[in-house]
Amino acid sequence: MYHSTKSGDEMTSLKDYVSRMPESQKDVYYITGETKKAVETSPFIERCKKRNYEVLYMTDPIDEYCVQQLKEYDGKKLVSVTKEGLKFEETEEEKKAWEELTADFEPLCKLMKEILGDKVEKVVMSERVTESPCVLVTGEYGWTANMERIMRAQALRDSSMSSYMASKKTMEINPKHSIMKELKAKSAADKGDKTVKDLVHLLFETSLLTSGFSLDEPATFAGRIHRMIKLGLSIEDDDEADDVEELPPLEEDGDEGSKMEEVD
Repeated sequence: MYHSTKSGDEMTSLKDYVSRMPESQKDVYYITGETKKAVETSPFIERCKKRNYEVLYMTDPIDEYCVQQLKEYDGKKLVSVTKEGLKFEETEEEKKAWEELTADFEPLCKLMKEILGDKVEKVVMSERVTESPCVLVTGEYGWTANMERIMRAQALRDSSMSSYMASKKTMEINPKHSIMKELKAKSAADKGDKTVKDLVHLLFETSLLTSGFSLDEPATFAGRIHRMIKLGLSIEDDDEADDVEELPPLEEDGDEGSKMEEVD
């Protein structure tokens, strides 16, 4: 028995879940996490909700082990909404529009991958999120973020197995989100813009948190947040103030300008 996006305070069985599935839904969708509150606010279930697809909340640690063995129920495949390869039925018009959008955002995806380097395996377009700018997904046969959390808590865990199963993450971006649209425009204007690089790292780190992962460098993340706060408050950075002091005195600049006028 599980809570789900449609069960409310009650719990539902797999049998009841399948009985409520609309005709367009082919698979049983689920999400694993630490608590019910954590999963019901997850960006991974946004698209399923829009399509009226029910998502099961699997919040017991044993569920992670169960779904590794229970691949399907009543002929319906069990699909994790946090892993790559999630597909929804689309019309020909939707497919064509998506292909055009993918081509349009390809330069941004490539740039984000260059900036993030080994932190992600690839950066691609996302069909699973509708309200969030981006998410991080794991490989179809690798551990979920919740499973990584469980294994990290094991006192006698196998480190070699951990590095193998904790596969590289794929960053999926939402091309319809205002943040991604503006980032695309900003990066197209200047690929070397330091702000773009900072924003990409910030998006990655916030995606780690919203996708259920833990931050490897919380101090670095905090530093980026503080820079954004300073920007919002129009506070000049201390480093920038130091740079200004190193510039030549204004008087000298004025003398040089008058000399140039004499030459003219």
